[in-house]
Amino acid sequence: MSNLHSIAASPLIASDIVRGTCRLLAAHGHGTLTEVTLRTGRRVDVMALAPDGSITVVEVKSSVQDFRSDRKWRDYLEFCDRFFFAVGEGFPHDILPDEPGLIVADRFSAAILREAPEARLAPARRKALTLKFALLGSQRLTRTLDPEAC
Repeated sequence: MSNLHSIAASPLIASDIVRGTCRLLAAHGHGTLTEVTLRTGRRVDVMALAPDGSITVVEVKSSVQDFRSDRKWRDYLEFCDRFFFAVGEGFPHDILPDEPGLIVADRFSAAILREAPEARLAPARRKALTLKFALLGSQRLTRTLDPEAC
């Protein structure tokens, strides 16, 4: 029974971390999108576009098991200027790699505990990702405002 409970609780925890992370990024002037599929087929948890045009990707880890079973985060580095892990309070930070930034979040807010190093995207990649971000955001807004239109 406890195993079933932890499975059921995991998505709620992950969505809380996503919500708090998006609030943090929005407070810094970023636009955010969740569940963005890259051209590789990989899907990032949170992508943010900053006022200066830089792109941040955040990989949410809701449990130690989630982190240990998923090594795809390095595949995201070529699609962002900055990369962060976002975890809940109580997540053991010492198991996370030192290179990425670190955000600790709950459903209401988040804090950056470690800044992410910046690795600037090539101009062509930045343009493609910015256009994808704009189009995806627009499509999602259209579906929200007029679900029958799509």
